[in-house]
Amino acid sequence: MTVDLLSRQKCSDCPIRHRAVCARCSPSELDRLEQLKTYKSFKAGDPILWRGDKLTYVASLVQGVATLGKTMEDGRTQMVGLLLPSDFIGRPGRAEIDFDVVAVTDVTLCCFQRKPFEEMIQSTPHIAQRLVEMALDELDVAREWMLLLGRKTAREKIATFIHMLVQRQHLGGVEDTKKDLVLPLTQEQIANYLGLTLETVSRQLGAMKKEGIVHFSDRRHFKVVDFPALQIATGDDSDGGMLV
Repeated sequence: MTVDLLSRQKCSDCPIRHRAVCARCSPSELDRLEQLKTYKSFKAGDPILWRGDKLTYVASLVQGVATLGKTMEDGRTQMVGLLLPSDFIGRPGRAEIDFDVVAVTDVTLCCFQRKPFEEMIQSTPHIAQRLVEMALDELDVAREWMLLLGRKTAREKIATFIHMLVQRQHLGGVEDTKKDLVLPLTQEQIANYLGLTLETVSRQLGAMKKEGIVHFSDRRHFKVVDFPALQIATGDDSDGGMLV
């Protein structure tokens, strides 16, 4: 559903303003984007784009969570990524989308018609630079995901997933980590995402709760009680030294 233009938020007041593709834009460049953008909203469970769909627009995710996935010929599906606020959907220069994009929660997108947006990139280095930065960040995430799927234990996978949620939902450093977090996926979806069984996900989350690493107020809301213990549980050598 396209949102009424009169109700849309100004770029300067947008909650993802300093993390999205427009993060480096000057006031005049933001004014140009204002003329191009529309908002689209999707309910939880709605498909946003199917693999192979024509890319008539690109978009920044303003609110909510969506998944990236692929369906194989025999019907099996694999979730390959999460889209959280400020993440970018689509790729300039590509005419089709390569993945299924599905809303996990209610989602709001800030959309730009692909052709006018591509033309603006040519004359706006700030946008092109930010797109490169975001693409390199995605590459880093993909490399981390190769490590997670290939080498990490079930406990390390769950801890890494929670650690990622802390990083993406709170930007205030360690002092901010004990604030409420939202678990955007069901345990079944987490299992799909991490390549685990539902029983394993439930067991590992229960163990971390029992050990006082996390505390759940309900099935979707939790806090990280012991952030250093969570970091250790990820199995990552964060300081570059030897693990003993």
